[in-house]
Amino acid sequence: MANNHNNDTGSGNDSESSPLLTNHHVAAEAEDEKKSNVDGKSNGVKVPPGGKSEAPASAGYDWTANGLPLGHGSVMGEPMGRSLWDSSLFACLGRNDEFCSSDLEVCLLGGMAPCVLYGSNVERLASAPGTFANHCLPYSGLYLIGNAFFGWNCLAPWFSYPSRTAIRRKFNLEGSFEALNRSCGCCGSCVEDELQREQCESSCDFATHVFCHLCALCQEGRELRRRMPHPGFNAQPVLVMLPPGEQTMGRGA
Repeated sequence: MANNHNNDTGSGNDSESSPLLTNHHVAAEAEDEKKSNVDGKSNGVKVPPGGKSEAPASAGYDWTANGLPLGHGSVMGEPMGRSLWDSSLFACLGRNDEFCSSDLEVCLLGGMAPCVLYGSNVERLASAPGTFANHCLPYSGLYLIGNAFFGWNCLAPWFSYPSRTAIRRKFNLEGSFEALNRSCGCCGSCVEDELQREQCESSCDFATHVFCHLCALCQEGRELRRRMPHPGFNAQPVLVMLPPGEQTMGRGA
């Protein structure tokens, strides 16, 4: 019995210390590691030599001050390019295109009734009827008070300049600060992030309305008329069904 037990134990030790069995385990581990590497490459995950996959690092997305992700550009992390205004600030008569009559209307409204032009711009921007009076009347009051007590329209720009900021953000237009930096390159060093850039752009929008108020209103009006229809033109067609006319049956002659 003892001999048989010793033989069994010896055979077990021999099987555990067998070089063929060791080689079989090594080959199986190498095959598993190879499969894990292939799976990691197919999933885009970098697998270290130990065979344990690492979790992919989270993509670093950044956001602009107006809610646009910086990943919209051609390269991840590159800001999306901004569009230019359709007409310049001092192009009061607009451009010679299919909107030339509308540009003349904007020029006349800006020179004679800026309150009407401002209310129309906000109404188009909000795309909701009824906002005209809510903005035209307060603007008219500030316009009259400024001209009566200070001799010029110095109060209404404080009320109207947010519309220029809203137009610039809605259509992703280039602001005055960015245009100045692009032309002379003297302002880029003082801006550290997108939030500071947006604050500088808002300050430039305010300055544009204070010093070039009528030109700013006209430029915004031309831009909105080319990009957005008047909300009054968005009425849905109504199908009207008329009853048939009175019919009489007559006997032919």
